[in-house]
Amino acid sequence: MIVEDVVSDEEIKAFKRDGAVVLRSRFSEDWLALLRDGIDADLVRPTDNFTRHTKDPRAPAYFEDYWAWNKIPQFTQFVHNSPCAPLAAQLLGAPSINLVMDNWFLREAGSTSRPPFHQDLSYFDFEGTMCVLWLLLEPVTKENGIAFVKGSHLWDKLFMRVRFADGHPSYEPTEVAGLTYHPPPDVNADPGAFDLLQWDMNLGDCIFFDMRTLHGGLSSVTPTETVRRFTLRMTAPDGRIRYRGDWAKDERAQFEAEGYREGDRIGGTFFPQLWPRGLGLV
Repeated sequence: MIVEDVVSDEEIKAFKRDGAVVLRSRFSEDWLALLRDGIDADLVRPTDNFTRHTKDPRAPAYFEDYWAWNKIPQFTQFVHNSPCAPLAAQLLGAPSINLVMDNWFLREAGSTSRPPFHQDLSYFDFEGTMCVLWLLLEPVTKENGIAFVKGSHLWDKLFMRVRFADGHPSYEPTEVAGLTYHPPPDVNADPGAFDLLQWDMNLGDCIFFDMRTLHGGLSSVTPTETVRRFTLRMTAPDGRIRYRGDWAKDERAQFEAEGYREGDRIGGTFFPQLWPRGLGLV
């Protein structure tokens, strides 16, 4: 294990306590360049999951694509060979790590779109001990990066899925399969009411956060240059497919087409094992 793969005890404690932790200098420029090349390739030939979140077709856009890891060779190389999985294994205290989902975001220069405050756990039909890697491909100041509500992963509360389109609706609490989903708090309306985590970040730095942690964009500053982010969701061996709501039916249809059903373990060809390496599709 090389030094970039090592997580300190303090970093593990911060992740468990706060729900998010910044790790410095964990990814070399070679890995970042590979991801930039992958996004460029994806833009030329997008997958079926490619999305433009900005409503106005004439405005600078906010783009996303996901589950592209097995379609874009650069992403395939990154998920299997970069430090992402051994870092996740240490933070989660897990003997093995499987990929749940890859995705990337691109915000064009001049775009006024920003991610709403949300909780990743409710977006897809998954449950288990999971974390998310957030990796910037350009430097970011804390004012223009992602903010995390400290400790919100321990609130024992589920929040409604919110679409990443301009104009985010609010919802009444909704019960699905015996679980209550609440509208996310309006952090942007009163950020001082929340204990927020934000970091200035350089190339090679990354954030890992718990799938339950509330996070989103605070800044309304319009970027003067295009910015790109790459994220991975990863799970410990207890990851399972679990119905969250009909809002996730389009994503669920993709892995059901591969033969996965309610209660199945997150593993196999659609959710390959990333760590330990070289053990096949477990």
